[in-house]
Amino acid sequence: MEVMIKADNIVKSFGSRKVLDGISFQVRKGQIFGLLGPSGAGKTTLIKILTGQLECDGGTGVINGVDTHKLTGEDHKGFGIMMDNFGVYDRLNCYENLKVFAQIYDVKEDGILNALKKVGLENAKKTAAEKLSKGMRSRLRLARVFMTDPDILFLDEPTSGLDPATANEIHKMMLAEKEKGKTIFLTTHTMSEAEKLCDYLVMLNEGKIAEQGCSQEICRRYDHQRMLKIHLSDGSDIQFPHNENAAEEIAELIKNGRMETIHTTEPNLETVFMELTGKELEV
Repeated sequence: MEVMIKADNIVKSFGSRKVLDGISFQVRKGQIFGLLGPSGAGKTTLIKILTGQLECDGGTGVINGVDTHKLTGEDHKGFGIMMDNFGVYDRLNCYENLKVFAQIYDVKEDGILNALKKVGLENAKKTAAEKLSKGMRSRLRLARVFMTDPDILFLDEPTSGLDPATANEIHKMMLAEKEKGKTIFLTTHTMSEAEKLCDYLVMLNEGKIAEQGCSQEICRRYDHQRMLKIHLSDGSDIQFPHNENAAEEIAELIKNGRMETIHTTEPNLETVFMELTGKELEV
């Protein structure tokens, strides 16, 4: 499968702080690729390097076959970027906000209207951005990405701070783009979002890759986290490793009538990340 994005030993520091330390991975065509990590892990910095907004100190990045430090204006038409710090002009309405960028990328009026319709803002095209809810502002930033119909979409925490229903609508839009063969580079600090959407994941912590692979593969590598959780008749809970060593103690609990329920807890991205870093994943 064609490689759309490649990072090879990327290094970046700000002053004495090394933000990215030897980052390497590949993103293949048609994938939703997830860059997973807490706020401050270096996710946004990496997007800026891969999209030519920022120079790295070492290593190389390639997007759509072009070195990131050689990207031209024409190359930029091949990918769209949704970032929280890409401003929305409050005094302009939704249509006018998109028109600013449509003129830069030579997008016609139909492209603006189609983008608004795609994100469900066709009836709000004359609404001033300052009157939009947070979810609608996110949709407007997403419309700017869709407007040029790019092959690659960079979405930097697109559902951060949104209610579950709005976040789910954005997830549906992302999956629809994937169905069309688009490649999506998603950054998130939300484990459930990554598990739901991503074909391949890189876990980033303090500028380094802590783990990578598909969600199921990563969790299988940490199968030692599987536990048997038992709820006792006195209301307390105890747990045992999920192996034969616990059998005798569990049998004794059953024999004495102390066990009410038993279930297995499985490793997930949250528990894996905590084992690797000692930190909560969702922040």
